[in-house]
Amino acid sequence: MIKKVHLPLEIGKPADLQVGDKIQVYGKIFTGRDAALPKLVRRIKEGENPLELEGSAFMHTAVSEAGISPTTSNKVEIEGSMAFLSKCGVKMHIGKGSLSPETVNALSKYGSVFVVTPPAAALLSSRMISKEVVAFSEEGMEAIHQLEVDGIPGIVASARGETIN
Repeated sequence: MIKKVHLPLEIGKPADLQVGDKIQVYGKIFTGRDAALPKLVRRIKEGENPLELEGSAFMHTAVSEAGISPTTSNKVEIEGSMAFLSKCGVKMHIGKGSLSPETVNALSKYGSVFVVTPPAAALLSSRMISKEVVAFSEEGMEAIHQLEVDGIPGIVASARGETIN
C-alpha cells in the first residue's frame, strides 16, 4: 500500500511514518543542497529565518531546466544541516544515500523522517507542478526553491530512530 503524504505535516507531531513505508508526497516542498542548506542554518542561527519551516519537507536537489533529481544526502554540508533544520520544524528530508547513526537519532528526537526517492529526473520532474525561488537566488540552480508537487514517490528510510541500512 502506498501512503499519501500531504504537506505541511501536522505541527508539533512526529510524522506518522515507519521505516519501509512507500509514500507519495503532495503539496509544497523546499529544495536545498550543498550551497544553500548551510547558508540557511547560519541565517537562522543569526536570528533571520526566511522560510516557514514548521511541518515542511526539504528535498536535497538543485532545480534546473533539466528538472530535479536527489543528490546524496550524506554529504557533510547536507547531513550537517538536517538535525538543526528538524529542530526548527522540518519534518521530512528527501534525498538518497544512507545517514550516520547520529543523524538518524537526531531526526527521531525531533520527530522527522528521511525518505529516499529514485534518482530519476524525468519521473520526479513530471510530478512538479510549479517552482519558485524563495531564498538565496544568487546560488542559481542551488538556490532554495519552493516546489508544488503531485505525488513524488519515495520510501521512508529513517524514522523513530530506525533505519533500513
